[in-house]
Amino acid sequence: MIPVKVKEIAFDVAMNPVLLLTDEAGKRLLPIWIGPFEAHSIALALEGASIGRPLTHDLLKTVCDQLGAEVKSVIITDVRDGTYYAELHLLANNQEAVIDARPSDAVALALRTLSPIFIAEKVADYTLSPEELYSPETEESRILRLPEEKKLH
Repeated sequence: MIPVKVKEIAFDVAMNPVLLLTDEAGKRLLPIWIGPFEAHSIALALEGASIGRPLTHDLLKTVCDQLGAEVKSVIITDVRDGTYYAELHLLANNQEAVIDARPSDAVALALRTLSPIFIAEKVADYTLSPEELYSPETEESRILRLPEEKKLH
């Protein structure tokens, strides 16, 4: 397992949100296209902001807290046909539970619970260097660098 953290929410040329995960050294990036609501939820968690009423990921955190369940980790486990898969690893009543989740939901919860995020070795094959990701000459140049004031976080 490779530890990663959320670098930012970026956008592709069609303005679709992209979750960018980075390794600890910042040398490899994993872009995962996500929905706008998940992007908003992740951005709020990155900012430590609250909108007054709980979003779904806030609700899930509260449910875990009230039931005494701890989010031990989030693991992006696989990619098949362009779709990423993730697992929530929970500890409740001294028992571990592994729950299938979308990566965007898992990351949104991990940020709220300060839980570590990992990618599996086979998922690491889909990482890119920053130069590969942002270079206009490459196929992967779908990510736009936005000015700081335009970013979601």
